[in-house]
Amino acid sequence: MSLPGSSRTPLLDTQDSYGLVTRALHWSLAVLILWQLTGMGLKLLLGDGAVTDFFRGHHGDLGALIFVLALARVAWAVAMRNRRPAHGSKLQATVVKLGHAALYVLIVMVPLAAILRAIGGTRGFAPFGIEISAPREAPIEWMVALGNSLHGEAGWVMAALIAGHVAMVALHEGVMRDGTLKRMAGRA
Repeated sequence: MSLPGSSRTPLLDTQDSYGLVTRALHWSLAVLILWQLTGMGLKLLLGDGAVTDFFRGHHGDLGALIFVLALARVAWAVAMRNRRPAHGSKLQATVVKLGHAALYVLIVMVPLAAILRAIGGTRGFAPFGIEISAPREAPIEWMVALGNSLHGEAGWVMAALIAGHVAMVALHEGVMRDGTLKRMAGRA
């Protein structure tokens, strides 16, 4: 299936390339997560201030958006699992699938932990002004504790996995020259 008027941009994944939906979800998440990690990295390096606030000003809103897109990405990956390009030999394909599964788990878990913490906290949770949970007088301790224990640390683990993901793309492009990036960038 292709976009109307376009024979070159399939919506669905194929054995040769990733479709428009997969690419849109992938790159949207990549940009949003990079924005979030940049903000948190700047906070660690510079502390609070105008530059850090520029990146962190909508951290909760963007985290909620990442959560929704991550759920869509996982559902779409499951739906497309038999249509996607191959990942090489059986061992290589298994390693790729495990790496992607770990990324998917973290991309869902990191914002989910923060959402639980916000819902269980006293300030309420209203991403983009949409009230999900009203402010409360007393926190729900288990939600806050779970969010506090998982969100930050799991976020940095996710950052390390993303760095590994990017390194593997560089290996595929620079050494193997197998067109991996072209398939995800839509130039295959």
